[in-house]
Amino acid sequence: MSFVNKIKDTHLDILKEIGNIGAGHSATALSTLLNKKIDMKVPVVRIVSFDEMMDLVGGPDHIVASVFLRIEGDAPGSMFFVLTLNQASRFIQYLTGENHYTYEELISSELGLSALQELGNILSGSYLSSLSDFTNLNLYPTVPSLSIDMVGAILGYGLLELSQVSDYAIIIDAAINDLDDEDCVKGHFFLLPDPDSFEKLFKSLGVNNDGTS
Repeated sequence: MSFVNKIKDTHLDILKEIGNIGAGHSATALSTLLNKKIDMKVPVVRIVSFDEMMDLVGGPDHIVASVFLRIEGDAPGSMFFVLTLNQASRFIQYLTGENHYTYEELISSELGLSALQELGNILSGSYLSSLSDFTNLNLYPTVPSLSIDMVGAILGYGLLELSQVSDYAIIIDAAINDLDDEDCVKGHFFLLPDPDSFEKLFKSLGVNNDGTS
């Protein structure tokens, strides 16, 4: 029986709750950064295949903005925060107020790139802090790096080693909302625990070897 098949909806609900706790911390930090009230929620957490993960952001040839970091500590792994270029530019517009620029101009600007990296730093740090507190695992992020490239090229690094023993990733959707604006910026966290970390992470959430909890 695959270890993934032992994971139940209740365990994903726990990950969603952890995500929402982290989202609350992120929203506070973003509200301070943007000097406006920001709400952030995690509507969905799921486990998907690598192919499904690629399809979620338009397929391997689709160009996206991504913040990548390594997770170090008790359960090492990789984490990506991925935004379409359009969604990335909307966040930069939130930060800079430069609504008259095209997203191509914003994405290529030094200020825009710095804004995206800071967004990834805030979101990933908040989520990992919440995950660490809840699981009692020592988890901490490396300095994030920003890439704008095809999905397949960006995710290939994280999948290379993991694909030898697994073909699943944890997907954490994220919605960032300016409360003065009905629209929101939507992105995805891709959490890719290293081969020995996937089971360790879910054991800490109550998933046992025999499939019980």
